[in-house]
Amino acid sequence: MNSRIENQKNPGIRRSRVGAAAGGLVRGLFLLLVLSLVVFFLARACPGDPLRSWYGDGVDRLSAAQKEAMRRNLGLDRSLWVQYGLWLRNLFQGNLGISLKYKRPVTAVLGSVAGNTAILGLLAYVMTFLPAFRIGSSCALKEGSRKDRRLSRIAVVTGNIPSFFLGLLLILFFTVKIRLFPSGGAYSYGMAHSLPDRIWHLVLPCAVLVLEHVGYYGLMVRNLLVEETRKDYVLLHKSQGIPREKILRRYCMKNILPGMIPAMTMAVPHILGGTYVVEMVFGYPGLGTLAFESALYKDFNVLMAVTLLTGALVIFCNMLGEVLSAAIDPRMRDDAAEFREVDYE
Repeated sequence: MNSRIENQKNPGIRRSRVGAAAGGLVRGLFLLLVLSLVVFFLARACPGDPLRSWYGDGVDRLSAAQKEAMRRNLGLDRSLWVQYGLWLRNLFQGNLGISLKYKRPVTAVLGSVAGNTAILGLLAYVMTFLPAFRIGSSCALKEGSRKDRRLSRIAVVTGNIPSFFLGLLLILFFTVKIRLFPSGGAYSYGMAHSLPDRIWHLVLPCAVLVLEHVGYYGLMVRNLLVEETRKDYVLLHKSQGIPREKILRRYCMKNILPGMIPAMTMAVPHILGGTYVVEMVFGYPGLGTLAFESALYKDFNVLMAVTLLTGALVIFCNMLGEVLSAAIDPRMRDDAAEFREVDYE
């Protein structure tokens, strides 16, 4: 209510907020443009022949004249700046082009695997933060105890193990040794519509992502809670005889949310990046596997689409974190708006 009244009294703050949002959007679009430019030229500077992606091994039996004609048909004979300009024009028209490897529209290729990545990433995200808050609050509640030190050490160790190495260890034990879980794929042969089979194939990839991230975010929750317990209002509640656990869960947990929300939003691209690596380790058909294959086979249009999609997600999550933090804690929003207004004047 106070924030709304202040906005009515000071319309400059409201204008600065709108300007900040518009500026963030412009910066995000500019970053995506730079990202597309860098990836476009780097992909074409790498060794390899995109004709092999389109024609396969048969390209070795073609003459130089035939190869030149094929490059002309695919538009690969033009300068890189012209190719980039045409790709950018098609992008603004909603056309991502044709996949050189799959001979299908890029949107169709992405749509066939994006769901697998979304399911794996969402499942890993939920299963990371649910125990992370529990572990962090448990450690903060018994700060300095043997349990706190033990969990903190375990979190540091698991958070520093490379995901590909951890994935190989799980495959070695659970697939090779005890033969409990499958080593790869999204489903067994002929079981594409079986939900239990798909869940069974998600266990090991999801376990790698959770083990890699849960300790890091658990420690983050723990440190924020410990810092929060040093504040005066906590001492006041303690003097009133309120149990420490009740203070921690009812008051401190709510007050650390403005600090955790940005971390939770930025965890989306962080976990997504881990998902890309895990997909390649387990042969899971998703965006990570698709990006690797497109880079390997010089499938430029698919590589550009996956890169832009990932970059847009990172920028969006960053902006969303700022918006949610300001919504939860209006002081952050008002202070930032006032700072921009003063700076503008």
